[in-house]
Amino acid sequence: MPRRIFEAMPATDAVILPSSATVQAAAVAMKERQQCVVLAMTDGRLDGILTEQDVVRRVVAERRDAERVTVAEVMTRHPDTIPATDLALTGLQMMEDGGYRHLPVIHDGRVVGLISRVDFAGAEKTELEAERRCWERLG
Repeated sequence: MPRRIFEAMPATDAVILPSSATVQAAAVAMKERQQCVVLAMTDGRLDGILTEQDVVRRVVAERRDAERVTVAEVMTRHPDTIPATDLALTGLQMMEDGGYRHLPVIHDGRVVGLISRVDFAGAEKTELEAERRCWERLG
């Protein structure tokens, strides 16, 4: 039976900071928790997502001061989300189609976690690849 998103989610909690936090604080939190993404939230509402790539491209490469730039200034606003009960394959397909590696997971309108491409089993990756090859042949 195919796995659901909640079955593929890691047991570790996502790093959550307010959008007003500095990028420096976000980078420290990522390092301490050994994660490469921060969920920016205000009053339980998801404002955006900040990844290591965002920090490199939007702060370091532009020579901005990480101690002054806020997460809100450089995060990806209103990221796609996925319900915890959706198929894991659906989440993987969303990430592939959208070109991103992390996807916030929601349940009853609240963020309950985060799933990354590395959280998917080989079977799901194989199934998605086979599905894509089939569509390429048809199209």
